[in-house]
Amino acid sequence: MSQSVLPVILLSHFIAALVALGMPPFFGLILTDTFAVEHTLWVGWFYVIPTVCTAVAAPFWGRMADRFGRRWSLLRAQVGLSVAFIVAGLAPDVITFAVALMAQGFLGGTFAASSAYLSTVARGQNLAESLNWMQGSARSAMILAPILLGFFITRVPAQHLYLYMAILPLISALLVWKLAPRDPVLGRPDDQKHAREKASASAGWLRLRLLYFGFNFALVASFPYFIPWTQARTGMTAAMAGVLYSLPHALYLLILVSPLRRSQCFGKPWGLPVGLALFALSYVIQATAGTTSTVLAGRWIMGLGMTTCLFALNAETASLTRMENAGQSFGVLDSAGKWAGVAAGVLAGVATGMSSQTAPFWLGAGVTLLTITLSVYRPNRSHH
Repeated sequence: MSQSVLPVILLSHFIAALVALGMPPFFGLILTDTFAVEHTLWVGWFYVIPTVCTAVAAPFWGRMADRFGRRWSLLRAQVGLSVAFIVAGLAPDVITFAVALMAQGFLGGTFAASSAYLSTVARGQNLAESLNWMQGSARSAMILAPILLGFFITRVPAQHLYLYMAILPLISALLVWKLAPRDPVLGRPDDQKHAREKASASAGWLRLRLLYFGFNFALVASFPYFIPWTQARTGMTAAMAGVLYSLPHALYLLILVSPLRRSQCFGKPWGLPVGLALFALSYVIQATAGTTSTVLAGRWIMGLGMTTCLFALNAETASLTRMENAGQSFGVLDSAGKWAGVAAGVLAGVATGMSSQTAPFWLGAGVTLLTITLSVYRPNRSHH
């Protein structure tokens, strides 16, 4: 069943992610042209509003998904996004626009909702592979959204684009409603066995949340600064710097759609520390790069490290996931990733102000090295 449902969930998530990931780069345009906000400092604050709200709301929606159904939760997230986009598109002032972004964060959370739903139709290795494809959906949206929305924004006022995009999550909801089956009915677990499993898994979930935080922090640390830093360091055009920015995500997609995804290099316990080591190495190479070819090599290594990390993290997530609390589990992981992104953005900004544009790379490398020490530690799991 999971193989027939997976394309529906992937398409649904991609459609929702397209707007959520594609519109923030145009916040500066909306704030200055539509709301006459002159201070660019506000752009950064508006950028993190949906992320913070998702981080706060994700665990709550996860618990609601476990109680009322993961399919219901996914439909709720998609309709919530559509409502938030409509409010953003009609907002008469900057305060209402901020409220719409808060609503997007509080009511959205499609990645966690989609992942939790997949746990109802896939187990073990099948779930790990489904989560790998979910990350591929997110990477695709991250690469394509600025290109597609950049094309339309030359024809439609930036704010009004939200109104057109509000249709997309509704299409997603319709796809899920029509094509995705309802949650299976759970049998009553053996209470004693269930208690042992819960106790043994708690340490594993805590470790996994910290790993997600460290990995996402390192990943996001250089995001806002890479393109201007690359242009200043190598003299290349913004378009070419944008291609290099997308390269690690493109490499993930290339590996995902090729036979390489079944390689013994991915999804193994040692894959995470190896991937993190490659990630740290890529940041060191980029921070010290003086030529385009060196930056290119750093981005390739970053893509390989990112892919190895994500495959390993998804394999561990799948091994720990239990049907009865999958919604809460994925909600907490999503929240950890979002808080990591917020912390990385703030600290990278502070580090850049105090030092230079290479500071986010060294910050990312340092956090990655700390995360490696946690990745080699594995809590004892009881066997029964």
